[in-house]
Amino acid sequence: MTWTSAMASTRKLRQGLLQLSLLSGLMLVASCEGSSLGDRVGQSLEPDPQIAENAEVVSTETSNSNSGNSSPSTDDKQSADTSTEEGAAEDADASEAAEAEPAVVAGDYTDIGKAPEEIQPYLVDLIELGLLEVRPVAAPATPAPKPADTAASTDDDSTESDSEADSDEASSESTPAPTPSQPANPPAPDEFRPNQAMTRREYARWLLAVNNKFYAGVRTRIIRPGVTSSQPVFQDVPTSDSDFAAIQGLAEAGIIPSPLTGSSTTVTFRPNAPLTRKDLLLWKVPLDTRQALPEASISAVQQAWGFQDAAKIAPRALQAVLADYQNGDFANIRRAFNYTTLFQPDKAATRAEGGAVLWRFGNPAEGITAAEIRNPNGTDPDDSEDENTPTDD
Repeated sequence: MTWTSAMASTRKLRQGLLQLSLLSGLMLVASCEGSSLGDRVGQSLEPDPQIAENAEVVSTETSNSNSGNSSPSTDDKQSADTSTEEGAAEDADASEAAEAEPAVVAGDYTDIGKAPEEIQPYLVDLIELGLLEVRPVAAPATPAPKPADTAASTDDDSTESDSEADSDEASSESTPAPTPSQPANPPAPDEFRPNQAMTRREYARWLLAVNNKFYAGVRTRIIRPGVTSSQPVFQDVPTSDSDFAAIQGLAEAGIIPSPLTGSSTTVTFRPNAPLTRKDLLLWKVPLDTRQALPEASISAVQQAWGFQDAAKIAPRALQAVLADYQNGDFANIRRAFNYTTLFQPDKAATRAEGGAVLWRFGNPAEGITAAEIRNPNGTDPDDSEDENTPTDD
């Protein structure tokens, strides 16, 4: 702004103040609203445009300054609000997920809802009958003395399902079985953990218990538990083992491969090892058919089941897999694994899959289920049996 324009503005400002002083006195005279004098006085009191413009500029600059100074606190508030909203959304999502998970309880177990939905009814029936007991991992028992006739035997074990792993362990008989490590996160008393790998001892215990419960009134189908006066069949399952009766009984009945069935190298049972799918079938199918397993070949299993990995199945297990196909819709494989073109014989079977297999015994023409044992009158009080599950006539 030049010196001349500044002087002009000063003069204008003085004139405006003088006019304001004079007119304020006139307003006292023109007190009547709507009078001609009042109108003239009102018009003369209108602000000078240049003065109003300068005042408006100053007001705008002040407003912008105040706005700039307050922006950080506003951003912080918005950030805090966003964080709070995200936290609330996460809590809501977690709550909805918890509500979405089905609460399926059987016996003392509250996590049956974590099993595949189609298998849950099988587990409920068997657990309510007290047939699927889960115990803490036990320390290995002291190995029993090796039977005298085991070393002299030269029988070939190439046709047994419990083959190569057992052979490797049997070759170092002087080395005791390693102590199984306790799980880092042991199950709570109310946890069944249906998707956890099932151990060989668990399946042996359940298999004998379910068979004898189903056929309690049929003496010829009962499997006699082992007695402590017998010579232990396996070196790592002495008479002091908590599951000796079940494991020894199944071995003496010829249900599981052992030196008694001509498997000279199967001198250990490995009770705490995971049970494989091939042994899941090999131990169970003979109790469905109650007769010798049929001869089987890789091509026959491929044609029947369409398994792409049939060549990986051991010869003895091939017989059980083919025999199970003859059970049609009641096949153990269909009940445990649903539709599949891969058998995966050496994959560990889960507790849920073991329960699905044990839920029914028998062939297509004659069989019995846990649902029928639980409620002989034919009405399931808990509606636990799925309406699509095949039932016997």
